[in-house]
Amino acid sequence: MNKKQGDIVNTKYINPYTDFGFKKLFGSPLNKDLLIGFLNALFEEAKQIPGDKILDVKYLSNEMLGRSPYDRKAVFDVLCETEKGVKFHLEMQNVFQEFFIDRTLYYSTFSIQNMARRDSTEEGGWDFQLQKLYSVNILNFTFKEKEKKNDDGNNSKEIVNEISDDDLLHCVMLKNVKTNKIFYDKLVFIYLEMPKFKKSIEECKSFYEKWLFVLQNLTRLIERPKELQERVFQRLFEQAEIAQYTPEEYSAYEESLMNLWDIANGYKAAEKKGIEKGEKIGIEKGRAEGIAEGTHQATLAIARSLKASGLDAEFIAQNTGLSINEINTL
Repeated sequence: MNKKQGDIVNTKYINPYTDFGFKKLFGSPLNKDLLIGFLNALFEEAKQIPGDKILDVKYLSNEMLGRSPYDRKAVFDVLCETEKGVKFHLEMQNVFQEFFIDRTLYYSTFSIQNMARRDSTEEGGWDFQLQKLYSVNILNFTFKEKEKKNDDGNNSKEIVNEISDDDLLHCVMLKNVKTNKIFYDKLVFIYLEMPKFKKSIEECKSFYEKWLFVLQNLTRLIERPKELQERVFQRLFEQAEIAQYTPEEYSAYEESLMNLWDIANGYKAAEKKGIEKGEKIGIEKGRAEGIAEGTHQATLAIARSLKASGLDAEFIAQNTGLSINEINTL
């Protein structure tokens, strides 16, 4: 591979948090063994999810349209189905959004609606038996406290889903709140808060922990650690090595890396600006308002930059939290 002048890539292995890197490793039929290995390790850790080992998957179209031309479409990072018909959404999310959990729920409805089929034995009838659906979300951030108004108008803080500081893996299903038993187990949401993973490779004992280590540290590594001798990791490091990419793949990765940096830098600048504005006002309300305003302005600036680069409005919406209408007016 001949690198072009002005390269920004200075690591041996790709960053799996980039759109290119994530889809290269997990979204390609040629690398489906990596996806299968990761999912099996994840489900072994989440022991509350019963089921047999995944032996094979087939990739489905990652774009689903709404019921009318005016409805928003859903574009998934990876959408696949096992040999038993179980479906998976696999998403890498780099930016915290206020309604991120709502978004994962909304996106799941696209696959759910597509599962219902007309019953051939009954004229005009529908078969509403659904296959199991997993929404797996790898987060490059941690869940934050959100502000809400009480009925009396005072501010209070509500921890999203009562997530504790120690939890990294969250498995969510519908349950009966009175009996505390699972009410419906065919719709499962899994969230991985990656910044909470702090273990060294020497401390990783399970297959699951090794996968988290790779995702968190791949770009920092010079060689494959001796603790990662399993065949699936050998394959992963081969696919992640940038030197063997074609010029077209390298350019696509470089652009994806720059987009990731733009988003991260924009939010850091927004947070700093918001804090400064809040401190000038000198009260907590001003601080919160300043952060919110600074974040919004930085988000708009990032969206303008991504739009000028020719990126699709849907991609920009997914990575900034802005609506399609907001992006179109920029």
